[in-house]
Amino acid sequence: MAIEIHWIRDDQPLAEHCRRWREQPFVALDTEFMRVDTFYPKAGLVQIGVGRHAYLIDPLLIRDWQPLAGLLEDSAVVKVLHACSEDLEVLLRLTGKLPQPLFDTQLAAGYLNIGFSMGYSRLVQDVLGLDLPKGETRSDWLQRPLSETQVSYAAEDAVHLAELFDALRPRLSDDKYAWVLEDGAELVAAMRREVDPQTLYREVKLAWKLSRQQLAVLRELCIWREGEARRRDVPRSRILKEHALWPMAKTQPDNLSALAKIEDMHPRTIRQDGQFLLDLIKRAAALPPDQWPPAQPEPLPIEAAGILKRLRAIGQAEGERLQIAPELMLRKKTLEALLKSGYPNGPYQLPDSLRGWRRERMGQALLDDLAGAGDNA
Repeated sequence: MAIEIHWIRDDQPLAEHCRRWREQPFVALDTEFMRVDTFYPKAGLVQIGVGRHAYLIDPLLIRDWQPLAGLLEDSAVVKVLHACSEDLEVLLRLTGKLPQPLFDTQLAAGYLNIGFSMGYSRLVQDVLGLDLPKGETRSDWLQRPLSETQVSYAAEDAVHLAELFDALRPRLSDDKYAWVLEDGAELVAAMRREVDPQTLYREVKLAWKLSRQQLAVLRELCIWREGEARRRDVPRSRILKEHALWPMAKTQPDNLSALAKIEDMHPRTIRQDGQFLLDLIKRAAALPPDQWPPAQPEPLPIEAAGILKRLRAIGQAEGERLQIAPELMLRKKTLEALLKSGYPNGPYQLPDSLRGWRRERMGQALLDDLAGAGDNA
């Protein structure tokens, strides 16, 4: 049966369709966007799939996004997306809202042990037996008119996404379905949590090797880079390369010649922002000790690798019992945070990142293992 394609290019039709979509138990949702030389994604298309109908919303023409925002927040309508972190960013930029409840078909595939982190085309092939064309993923979605191939590609994505939900939902137990929605809610919560620019320096590789005074410089460099990337709407690396941050904080250059010798320092950065950066480094380096950040904890020692492997095995065993892809069980960062909470002698504390059903089913087993109970099992 052919896909019916409906274009939505005005506010009024969008409002009318959103009212109808809110009567559905679920809608499939996808976006096409461009993000080559910008910090923020630029929306080129929003697709809604309902049955064999694909609705293509043109974000270059729509002005009032409130009806779509209402649909996104309607708890009676499940929103179906695939590997949706960037789609969430696009929707948040357009509407100011995020979808809930959210069913991510990539997560559902993991819960059904079909595969972990499966691409959309592969999942459609595996579940629906359809081969999708791959040619339009990187085409220009801001051009007008869109090519027939682009329109067909976008429409198929939305409709097959709805078919995926119809195929996957009956295969999920009620528990697993609830867990997929729980993980979807966590994706939304993570998107809502604004990263505090004051804490970005902690993510810089080898930050733990810097003194507290050097960390003060690194913190200010990271704050400035983030702010400028957003203000100029360019990727962070266009402001300052990631690998330049640490040596700048370590060596604290005081002239343009020294700054130019920093690893990965682009000549454009020297021309545009060189003097400003020297002044920023000087100001940050002169901050009094009570304004320095705390020292960063060292990475776990090599001896901890065996303990991490043992903890990961608890998740893998539970994944086998539940027939869930093992990668979905316990994330490496969560296990590292748990181990760091009391290494080497304890007591250990479950990290906040271990939430919901994972905490209920595996939290105590992890603590027991670290307390030595696992050795005696």
